Amino acid sequence: MNTFTGPQHLGDLASNTKVLSITGNVMTDVNGLSCDSRLVEQGDLFFALTGVHAEGGNFVRDATERGACGVVTDRDLPETSIPIVRVPAAREAMADIANAFYGFPSSMLAVSGVTGTNGKTTTAWIVRHLCETVGRSCGLIGTIEYILPGISEPASRTTPESIDLQRMLARMRDGGFKASSLEVSSHALVQHRARGIEFDAAIFTNLTQDHLDYHKTMEEYFDAKTLLFTQIAAQTRKKARAVINSDDRFGRRLLDRIGSHSHTSFGQGSNCNYRASDIHYSTMGTTFRLDAKGRSYLVRSPLIGLFNVYNTLAAMAAVTAMGLELRRVVAAVASIPQVPGRMQRVAVHRNFQAFVDYAHTPDALENVLKTLRLISPARLITVFGCGGDRDHGKRPLMAAMAEEYSDLVILTSDNPRSEDPLAILREAEKGFRSSGYEVRVDREAAIQRAVELAGANDMILVAGKGHENYQETATGRNPFDDVSVTARAMSHKPFAEAY
Repeated sequence: MNTFTGPQHLGDLASNTKVLSITGNVMTDVNGLSCDSRLVEQGDLFFALTGVHAEGGNFVRDATERGACGVVTDRDLPETSIPIVRVPAAREAMADIANAFYGFPSSMLAVSGVTGTNGKTTTAWIVRHLCETVGRSCGLIGTIEYILPGISEPASRTTPESIDLQRMLARMRDGGFKASSLEVSSHALVQHRARGIEFDAAIFTNLTQDHLDYHKTMEEYFDAKTLLFTQIAAQTRKKARAVINSDDRFGRRLLDRIGSHSHTSFGQGSNCNYRASDIHYSTMGTTFRLDAKGRSYLVRSPLIGLFNVYNTLAAMAAVTAMGLELRRVVAAVASIPQVPGRMQRVAVHRNFQAFVDYAHTPDALENVLKTLRLISPARLITVFGCGGDRDHGKRPLMAAMAEEYSDLVILTSDNPRSEDPLAILREAEKGFRSSGYEVRVDREAAIQRAVELAGANDMILVAGKGHENYQETATGRNPFDDVSVTARAMSHKPFAEAY
């Protein structure tokens, strides 16, 4: 996945960021960039980053032995045989230099970036679909996969490191793509991974409790999300539009914060620039009236739920900011493909239905359950768990949401990671007020139990892992796919209970 523009002089690259000092030959040729000493190749410029678990300077010797041509650092390092570029902030410098090394690729693409707690993946997915359907080739960088010219691969993280991100954008540009749809996580914003990207549209979906193991407070979390909008306000090559959910309380605060910057609001409120009303749901999709740009449109979407109405509004507003015609965009909504692991119907015919969704926050779980309730199942059976090594505070909140909207809850393991799975379940159990739930530590057994209990016109929701094809435990990642496991359990249920 390498886009190589030819050797560039160290001094020329360093001129694109703030430098405190350079020791060594500024005319040194740079052939590539790396922030992982294990992956350094001959002629790479190595960025010595300080992380949670390691000090980047500790790996300089390894990088040098592997052929690094220079080091960029914000720490004091002993003298080396290669040039050292001392900068105030290594991550910022890495983003600046990567942007320059790959020829400022975002300036030659129409770029949409989406941030928020829930809806990022679906919104980014819809943006790409709308662009492609209307005739503008578009790449995708997000939680599920990376789509580049000639390649689609599972994503290793929602927003890659700046070096990888700029290389992917360059690959899109050089491969003939005209647009790119990105998910921009709060971690990525704090770590400056998207620094230097010139956006055409920046979307804010919503903000609810998540990642407080990293950000500590909701205010810190909100501040992290607003960094994307601070960035677009400072862009020099493009004028970007902020696309903001004004029905969300943090969205309204964001609108106040950005002031006079060019923006589009979306939601159900009467003052929204993209307003949805007259919403109708079924198991086959959603219809709603869209009022935007002085006209009204009937929108038909195969996606289910109010939250997907918001995701669709956000995507439509973003792609029109990217230059697409709204009338054609509305028509393209009707053919949005299924987003893997996002309210995904399990395609096995029985006299009940099952859905798999990535919902792993209290708000996301509430939204999905409310949506399924609107379709009026006989009973709603929810299987969910909580991830290990993550925000402990949301565990009982998720249990409370599951209990409120479900007829039966089966509490199980999600990705326990290094934690004791049973200990996680005990924390979640504190949110239950009644005994209308079961505990099955083994996730496959929990899903099988839900299928066993399902009767005519019931619905099962398997929540938390969505598109993931693994379960992460203390022993590593083991193959596990909620859709496949649920489908297998349904297909083994006595055929007499099928349609």
